Amino acid sequence: MNNEVRVRFAPSPTGALHIGGIRTALYNYLFAKKNNGKFILRIEDTDRSRFVSGAEEYISEALSWSGIEPDESPSKGGEFGPYKQSERKGIYSKHVQRLLDDDNAYYAFDTPEELTAMRERLQAAKVDSPQYNGITRMQMQNSLTLSKDEVSKRLESGDPYVVRLKVPVKEEIRLKDMVRGWVMVHSSAIDDKVLMKSDGMPTYHLANVVDDHLMKITHVIRGEEWLPSAPLHVLLYRYLGWEDSMPQFAHLPLLLKPNGNGKLSKRDGDKLGFPVFPISGQFPGKDGAPELFSGFREAGYLADAFINFLALLGWNPGTDEELFSMSELIEAFSIERIGKSGAKFDIDKAKWFNQQYLKSRSGDELTGHLSKHIKAEHIQYNEEKLSQICDVLKERVEFPQELWVEGLFFFVRPQEYDEKVISKKWNEAVVQVLTKFAERLNKLPNVTADQVKDIFFLVLEELGVKMGQVMQSLRIALTGKGSGPDLMAVMSILGPAETAERIKIAIDNIPIKIEQ
Repeated sequence: MNNEVRVRFAPSPTGALHIGGIRTALYNYLFAKKNNGKFILRIEDTDRSRFVSGAEEYISEALSWSGIEPDESPSKGGEFGPYKQSERKGIYSKHVQRLLDDDNAYYAFDTPEELTAMRERLQAAKVDSPQYNGITRMQMQNSLTLSKDEVSKRLESGDPYVVRLKVPVKEEIRLKDMVRGWVMVHSSAIDDKVLMKSDGMPTYHLANVVDDHLMKITHVIRGEEWLPSAPLHVLLYRYLGWEDSMPQFAHLPLLLKPNGNGKLSKRDGDKLGFPVFPISGQFPGKDGAPELFSGFREAGYLADAFINFLALLGWNPGTDEELFSMSELIEAFSIERIGKSGAKFDIDKAKWFNQQYLKSRSGDELTGHLSKHIKAEHIQYNEEKLSQICDVLKERVEFPQELWVEGLFFFVRPQEYDEKVISKKWNEAVVQVLTKFAERLNKLPNVTADQVKDIFFLVLEELGVKMGQVMQSLRIALTGKGSGPDLMAVMSILGPAETAERIKIAIDNIPIKIEQ
């Protein structure tokens, strides 16, 4: 086996890339980088009937946004290309021929009607899983039941055919999975899969094994749904003479719905109200009409928060630590700590991760999320002030887009005031304190949060009023709301003149409740 670790992510371009696919790509990437190996992106587009225009570009963009950059890919190239199976069509025929020559595969000429009739016969006989296998193949139209002359005649006349794998009738097929340990399947449970379709294109099973071998893939890390196909692939490696260089397998646990009841599907996002795709995309639905897929990126999730969340869905570091950068994930990752059981998808945990990463950003890093709204509203504002606003607000939001919603009062004076707070807190003593406080502020060009706090406390002391009697009313005067970020920081950002002016406007517009 090749000494260099080489893994691949091999999606089909059939639409939007599900979050489970991104997790598979991530685990492959982490494993490769942990072992100083290579991560390869290969597009498996042999099923042209399901090909969706734009899907390949979507896959590349989703990986790029997630920070999962391949070492070899269709766009980057590499020593073992091409990296699209549709461009490798000529590679597979000689391997099919070898299987045929060694009596490990056979031609099958069955029509769709004959295949349907076979399945119906088996269903009528109450066979649990009707399939084309070691028993039923002897009742069908193939090179095992037809004479050599008849087979040659059909091939020469251009009759449609497929090539099927000849699965042994009585054999226990074993493989050691890096996640699940030894897996054993009896050959009677495996059907004679089609290896080459009537259009001359290989099926997934053949192309997958041939490409993995030729690209020197050392480890196949993929979803649990491919586990039933693994014994079939083991047979192909054996029949093609590659058993000694066969990659190690690791089948990842399923991503489950939040309630743990079943696999998280592509449709669950719409049903449950959260994204199940890394980025948004629009592709034709089953009826041909455009169908929009909502993504984590467009919902406001930061890429590193998304990756951190995703990494812990099925893998654990063996500690209580939860926050990991990509480099830290690479350092901590190991296949041995991937669980066998399905991982529940917890969108609240995803929001928590996003909040933690937002908190860790500097104000300067977050200003872009505010500036686009400010420009759209034609508001003039100082960049330094934007950074300060983001620093004040980032502790209170889960998503970047909430910075504008939560911070709107910085740019627009309140037009209305929280009536609940006013009815309880706004009184003559409050107005007296706020009036004197505004007068003091008007004499200053600017203030820090500490300075404005000192001035405010001094006024309270002079008038003999407690802070709790006035604080919420001051907030109402400045923001219109009864709660929000640190008020001293807010006043420092607004500046003395604007703070004083807002207090004056509030005093002029909020009537004092007269006690009966």
